[in-house]
Amino acid sequence: MAVKDYSQDSLDLHRKYQGKISVRPKMRVTTKDDLSTVYSPGVAAPCEAIAADPEEVYTYTIKGNTVAVVSDGSAVLGLGNIGAAAAIPVMEGKAMLFKNFAGIDAFPICIASQDTQEIIRTVRNIAPVFGGINLEDISAPHCFEVEAALQDLGIPVFHDDQHGTAVVVLAGMINAAKVLGKNLNDMKIVINGAGAAGIAIAKLLTGYGLKRPKIKVRDVILCDRTGVVHRDRPDLNSFKIDALQFTNLEGVHGSVFDALRGADVFIGVSQANLLSAADIKTMARDAIVFALANPTPEIMPEEAYKGGAAIVGTGRSDLPNQVNNVLGFPGIFRGALDARAPRITMEMKLAAAHAIASCVKEPHREYIIPGAFDKAVPRKVAKAVYKVAMKGK
Repeated sequence: MAVKDYSQDSLDLHRKYQGKISVRPKMRVTTKDDLSTVYSPGVAAPCEAIAADPEEVYTYTIKGNTVAVVSDGSAVLGLGNIGAAAAIPVMEGKAMLFKNFAGIDAFPICIASQDTQEIIRTVRNIAPVFGGINLEDISAPHCFEVEAALQDLGIPVFHDDQHGTAVVVLAGMINAAKVLGKNLNDMKIVINGAGAAGIAIAKLLTGYGLKRPKIKVRDVILCDRTGVVHRDRPDLNSFKIDALQFTNLEGVHGSVFDALRGADVFIGVSQANLLSAADIKTMARDAIVFALANPTPEIMPEEAYKGGAAIVGTGRSDLPNQVNNVLGFPGIFRGALDARAPRITMEMKLAAAHAIASCVKEPHREYIIPGAFDKAVPRKVAKAVYKVAMKGK
């Protein structure tokens, strides 16, 4: 199947509009009374109200419906460390998706520093105006440190590359297992890519941190560029060591190709053209392949099917079964903002995954994940997340 190159179309569009978003006022200002009400002297009244009761900021300002899309440009799409300025088109796009799919006002904040503490300080300092923080395209391992350090802000701080990806992957896995008549908990799953997304996917699939998880895959093997992540490797960072609490419980060694033998599922969040049809042939019968490297997947669908895969998903919009974060983050933030949740919990992420999966009424091999433009998805996700958030208050 030939795939279209959108590069020139995208360059033309961005040049034409000079960016994809803008700020617009909510009311017209045409008279002196208008000006005196929206600005001085009238604006002093809401300022004083907020100073007297900080919670009133949600009543009188944009805070309750505004998200900062924060990046340092260190891990942008499949382009790598291209810096803050070059990351702006992606963050603008993310802001546009927040608005289009959930009615949330979002703004790109691209930080000209890749120092962990500097990023943390910057987000803390800008937090008063935002109801939520969406961390985006920040490389591992410092993305973990940034997100963890900001959980006390009192507003949701969510690294979408980790958790948004994990939520949509789980949704797809729920329906893929249903189509194939398999029990998700009994599957052997290999995840290639032990960075932000890979570790988050493993955590959600294994139900780590949940008291009574309905989904608890017992055999998840995490791999990185060196091979299988196992306890005998001296080169692991602290986050990969922590991941061994819920992955590779049998102490498997070897390469990703060794791990693939007999596996039911391959989930790739790594590099282009990693696998061939021959590699898929070593997997279990009716294997599931989620090759999510962007823009070029670890294996193209036709090659995976040639190797015997039963269901294939990628991260591309122009191929079936797109694992697209837009199915998750707009509804997750909508539900969290509406509930004024102080953080996004594992329970909320799990609820979001089930809500996404439920939007596909009759899943089949080329339709296990709803389309990006299915308007029911963000509504269902928001409702599910809101319900869990309110229960936790």
